[in-house]
Amino acid sequence: MNYDTLLHSIAQFGYAALFFALWLGIVGMPIPDEVVVMTGGAVSRAGLLQPIPAFILTYLGVISGLSLGYILGRYLGSPVLDKLRRKKNVHKHIQTSEYLLNKYGSVALSFSYFIPVVRHIVPYLVGINKMSFRRYVLFSYTAGLVWTFAFFTLGQFAGGHVEMIGTLIYHYSIYAGFALLIGILIFMILKNRKRRRAL
Repeated sequence: MNYDTLLHSIAQFGYAALFFALWLGIVGMPIPDEVVVMTGGAVSRAGLLQPIPAFILTYLGVISGLSLGYILGRYLGSPVLDKLRRKKNVHKHIQTSEYLLNKYGSVALSFSYFIPVVRHIVPYLVGINKMSFRRYVLFSYTAGLVWTFAFFTLGQFAGGHVEMIGTLIYHYSIYAGFALLIGILIFMILKNRKRRRAL
């Protein structure tokens, strides 16, 4: 699936296309998650979809895809992970994920969202380690809400530049992600102050 196909799918299937594009992200969709989420924001701004349902389905797609990784890790265990270690492109991401979990524990679930590929491996690893689902939900779903909101909002302002911006963010991963989050927070604070002054 390329970007044009994604847009065509959204035009044809609406909200469901956003959900499944993100839910299937765990199997290595060729479109970065960042681009899909930003596209949700862009098409809702353009009037193709309603913003609130689009955001909800996008968020559900994000957390469902990552929760699938947790479930697979919990019930399939390390054999699948051992096979993935043999792939050079995946092995380094597994090492990064293990390092983050060893150093930061459960909190790694939160900021792993901002690291492409790692965001899909960390849930699998915590599943293998038998983290309780309640604890997984606390860290992962909360961070997922913030992450989805950040990229969905950016998509509303990016317009026709979604694919380019989303791909750049994907490649510069965590740095761009945190910069984006800080930028949106500053924007919201300034907007809130302006509204208070108007009152």
